[in-house]
Amino acid sequence: MVLTTMCYLKSEGGVLLLDRVKKKKDINAGKWIGVGGKLEKGESPRACAIRETFEETGLYMNICHLLGFVTFPGLYYGEDEIMFVYWSNDFSGTLHDTDEGVLKWIPDDQVFDMPTWPADHHYLEWMYAAWHDHDTRVREARVVYENDELVSYEEF
Repeated sequence: MVLTTMCYLKSEGGVLLLDRVKKKKDINAGKWIGVGGKLEKGESPRACAIRETFEETGLYMNICHLLGFVTFPGLYYGEDEIMFVYWSNDFSGTLHDTDEGVLKWIPDDQVFDMPTWPADHHYLEWMYAAWHDHDTRVREARVVYENDELVSYEEF
């Protein structure tokens, strides 16, 4: 089982997304996604989210909110993946370039128009519900993709 994190940074005007265009053999190539990565040995999901966000963006999440977690059966080269989804609107630092892709602040009215994994729209909705409505629920979902196509999305 592979454990990963994904983080959304939210400002007044939009969301920081990463266009995955720089790596070879990247399952996320051509997609705009949140930042994040794999947990290191002994690392908690929250610590991974903070570390990965800082490494990839130069921004430190002063407050890191858990939105939920997603199970992907067989997604990661045949292995199951569990992804913990976080967000923050309280961060500090200076945004820098990353070898993961191109970082860009996407205006709120354009976020859902970006080419993403289809299920990512659900996680972005979780983030907007937390930001707009102060919805603090922790969600759980199961997502199945086949050949980069969404086969099923179940939220519990």
